[in-house]
Amino acid sequence: MTQLFFDFDGTIADSEQGIVKSLKYAVKKMNLPELTHAQYLKFIGPSILSSLQKFFPELTDADRMQALKYYQDYYRSEGMFQLDVYPGIPEQLQLLNDQGYGVNIASAKPEDMIHEITDELKLSHYFNGRFGATSDERTRVTKTAVLKYALQETHADNRDSVMIGDRDTDMLGGYNNHVKTLGVTYGFGDVPELLGAHADTIIEKPSEIQTGVVKLIG
Repeated sequence: MTQLFFDFDGTIADSEQGIVKSLKYAVKKMNLPELTHAQYLKFIGPSILSSLQKFFPELTDADRMQALKYYQDYYRSEGMFQLDVYPGIPEQLQLLNDQGYGVNIASAKPEDMIHEITDELKLSHYFNGRFGATSDERTRVTKTAVLKYALQETHADNRDSVMIGDRDTDMLGGYNNHVKTLGVTYGFGDVPELLGAHADTIIEKPSEIQTGVVKLIG
């Protein structure tokens, strides 16, 4: 069975509002300099800890963990469900299931959050597996590590699998695991970012996902 692994933020759902609000809360609590909106959007996709290190290199490991705690506190209480499933996604997920693909999530979000969110959005039944980072976001946090774990758990054949996502981290996760990669531009990444990270093919709209998968796998 061909296994498909979907990123979540920027691929299944537009989660900008909840993530950015949670980041701003953490930045304020830590008395850090405010970032631009474009910089906040760069946090969507990679692990929060890696982005904190990138944008606030002066922080100690302990500071980053405290900032992550503030982020998670706000996100779990306020931001987690401030998102919208992209139009057409449920229909594409159903179509892929009907055609016999194994449909999964591979996200850098903590795995328990992925379960909570997809349960709340009534999307869980579309997915065979929902894989994410460890809850402390300290181990299994990169997309490469999450996808490796997801491939092992699903007993997938790497050569017959596809990583679907909107950021360079998704494409690199697929590339590093010898998995085909389908980049989407309706999320937070763009064509140069995706191509620069080894996207095998790129689509512009959710309605093109199934076509993109067929192009890669047949």
